[in-house]
Amino acid sequence: MSAELFDAHAEKPLAARLAPQALEAFAGQEHLLGPGKMLRRLIEADRFASALFFGPPGSGKTALARFIAQRSKADVVELNAVTAGVAELKKVLEAARYSQEHLGRRTLVLIDEIHHFNRTQQDVLLPSVERGDILLIGLTTENPSFYVNAALLSRFTAFEFMPLSESHLQAILTRALSDEDQGLGKFKLKLAPQAAEHLTRMAAGDARKLLNALELAALSTAPGQDGTRPVSLEIAEESIQRRSIRYDKKSDDHYDHISAFIKSMRGSDPDAALYWMAKMLCAGEDPRFIARRILICASEDVGNADFRAVLVASAAFQAAEVLGMPEARIPLAQAAIYVATAPKSNAAYLGIDAAMDEAKNGPSREVPLHLRDATGDAKTRGHGQGYKYPHDFPGHHTPQEYMPEPKRFYEPTDLGDEKRIKEFLKALRSK
Repeated sequence: MSAELFDAHAEKPLAARLAPQALEAFAGQEHLLGPGKMLRRLIEADRFASALFFGPPGSGKTALARFIAQRSKADVVELNAVTAGVAELKKVLEAARYSQEHLGRRTLVLIDEIHHFNRTQQDVLLPSVERGDILLIGLTTENPSFYVNAALLSRFTAFEFMPLSESHLQAILTRALSDEDQGLGKFKLKLAPQAAEHLTRMAAGDARKLLNALELAALSTAPGQDGTRPVSLEIAEESIQRRSIRYDKKSDDHYDHISAFIKSMRGSDPDAALYWMAKMLCAGEDPRFIARRILICASEDVGNADFRAVLVASAAFQAAEVLGMPEARIPLAQAAIYVATAPKSNAAYLGIDAAMDEAKNGPSREVPLHLRDATGDAKTRGHGQGYKYPHDFPGHHTPQEYMPEPKRFYEPTDLGDEKRIKEFLKALRSK
């Protein structure tokens, strides 16, 4: 390969060169761009309104925004929220208003990483969007509900982009290898099947990461005698290196993953529970946060069906406090597996919620005299009078009133240790 070809390909990254030039060329996002879908209809009719594209890196947000910009008859301005200040933003908006009022031209403003704009910067955008001085496309990897203020968000149509599947990435890979104009076709890459599989798997739904790694492999591999460049598994591994885990402790990823973890334990799937926990730990999540959730699940979802679950979870929490990572993963795994495989009952959880509702909304009940504290001069007021000490009776139990207008809140199940509790209570209540 000549130096000229290397220089030509170095002008723009492969991911930028391969940006689709037709809607049919986009891989994935069929829920947005499939035939008849609203976003596709808006683009084809050039009736596009202000919108927010949100989703993981490398899922096509920027590529689609630039595709829309190319088709639009509007003037296009690109900004990055990390570097653009209020002064620059106001200058762009003033120019857009002038173009709209005096030249009859629309301005399309693309703002990458819009979640980095603070409230003041977002408020600056609001009047221009509302008046229609600009069409705005905001791009973000974050959940807009957390980072875009409600007033601005109400003037957007939000479109969520999904991570690309491995089949989508394989299609992009094939196109990159065959395209001689914008891709790597002239490099004559000979990609080993294991190398292709490794690249698509480690890209984890990120097309940009896939193409960057493929280009690095191409540029770092010398041609053989037949002119082809063999890319082995080893070269692919060096090019893409370690897969980054898509998990942000400050975004909804944090809540989505812990939710999946808890629901996997509740659903008695130890393998899924271990996976979600491993993903959080590998991404740097605080092990104590995970330990607290195991402890809650042990009480809420296992409860008295296996009273040992809360003990194991409590011990794991203490161990995580003492050990820290990486050792804390072991007692956390033990506790998660125990909770996941224990018999389940939420009777205690339902019981306390029902009792709290009764305390707030039911009839007011006063403590009966015989149950009141009888220390000091309280006896002279009748406190404790008539109380029956259960240990003085056969079986260490005797019937007496413990609550005016009795009402049941705890209904044990037939599972695990609660079956014994249910039988015990049934025997007492039959006396």
